[in-house]
Amino acid sequence: MHAKILWIEGRRTATPAFIPALRKKGYHVETVMTGKAAVEALPVVGPDIVVINAASLRSSGKRICQTMRDAVDGTPILLIANPEHPVSGDVDVNVILKLPFTIRKLVNRIEPLLPRESSKVLTAGAISLDLERNLVRCNGVETRLTPRLTELLKMLLEKPGEVLEREKLFKRVWKTDYMGDTRTLDVHISWLRKAIEKDPRNPECLKTIRGVGYRLDVDVEE
Repeated sequence: MHAKILWIEGRRTATPAFIPALRKKGYHVETVMTGKAAVEALPVVGPDIVVINAASLRSSGKRICQTMRDAVDGTPILLIANPEHPVSGDVDVNVILKLPFTIRKLVNRIEPLLPRESSKVLTAGAISLDLERNLVRCNGVETRLTPRLTELLKMLLEKPGEVLEREKLFKRVWKTDYMGDTRTLDVHISWLRKAIEKDPRNPECLKTIRGVGYRLDVDVEE
């Protein structure tokens, strides 16, 4: 399966049309026009890589690179730079490509940044969790998770059919004994449901056990 690319590009651009070429090669490319839109798209797209076409934005891209680095939680970033707007100082990206270059060169720089298949996969029923890549597959859909969501789902997958108390989940995932406010756990559970449920508002797998905690109901072979 080819990579999911979150591509940030301005509305008007004189740069080469790389996106159609990437799609033709089988890559899944989602485009947005601003850093704000990119941050909002992250949990939906679950990109393997973020590409920032700063040349199309008529800027060096340094500010938007920092915004994305703060948001992507380790996902690689590739910056397309325009010689007319050089990047000054350090910029926290994995690769900088200066125009002009070919689609082949772009693909050759993207491929080494992509996650590889992992041997650390935890499976229960239709849910498969890649612990190294923070990637969950369910019902034919892949979703990239944050490290905390991965740890939370890992706990549930290790005990399918068992009720896990809220306090236990919170203490292990957030690594704290402070239990003053665990509402953030509910938010993370809602995010997990978006990744593994066909209808997150009417969950069939990840059930709330009122007053106690949560239970993952999956069909596990004996």
